[in-house]
Amino acid sequence: MFEKVTEKEVTRAIVESFARDFSEYTETDVAIIGGGPSGLVAAKELASAGVKTLIIERNNYLGGGFWIGGYLMNKITVRAPGQEVLDEIGVPYEEYSKGLFVTNGPHACSRLIAAACDAGARVLNMTKVDDVVLRENNRVAGVVINWTPVSALPREITCVDPVSIEAKIVMDCTGHEAEVVDALVRRGLMKVKGFGTMWVEKSEDAIVEHTGFVHPGLIATGMAVSQVYGLPRMGPTFGGMLLSGKKGAEVALKELKK
Repeated sequence: MFEKVTEKEVTRAIVESFARDFSEYTETDVAIIGGGPSGLVAAKELASAGVKTLIIERNNYLGGGFWIGGYLMNKITVRAPGQEVLDEIGVPYEEYSKGLFVTNGPHACSRLIAAACDAGARVLNMTKVDDVVLRENNRVAGVVINWTPVSALPREITCVDPVSIEAKIVMDCTGHEAEVVDALVRRGLMKVKGFGTMWVEKSEDAIVEHTGFVHPGLIATGMAVSQVYGLPRMGPTFGGMLLSGKKGAEVALKELKK
């Protein structure tokens, strides 16, 4: 039934194709850190516009909380006009109440991942950001990365040096942790307020409004924006995440055209 293939061919196929992609994307237009909903939407928009886009994700899967919604119940809620993104990627949903839509998390998440990949975005998963690459005037010009499992090992039993990715623009889409922003905070280059308490009606508008550059070379989207500016959290509703990703891509495209 199956073609005859040896073990060494399987290994070579994996190693050679991964090395080819990795080498090509050590220099990219936009490095998106975090493959949750805002990062995936941003990647889809940027790659669709012909921008060389790399998603760096610390987990072995993409999607973040978009898979499971709230309280481990895999239903996703989206407030209008966020459902327009669901329309774009072909996700069915129903209107639960006026302006509030609900859909299945696995369906929505898988469609969003496919949309980003189909647009041409590349993915580097199981990869964690350790630090930032800085250039003149402390502009963020890339990220320092290592395998996620390395960070889980005790320092005294491992010493694995990281490598770096250069990018014209870096996007922090890592959620509450704001991992790229935190690297700048640790170096005394930024201060953040920390996200506020939950307030659904205020949070999503505020996050989309504040999405943009938070430091030269660095754009924040989604809950990373909330972490920087002390905005309310929105809980398990995802319209703000989706539209923040869209706005982040728009800001990046405008900067790249200068």
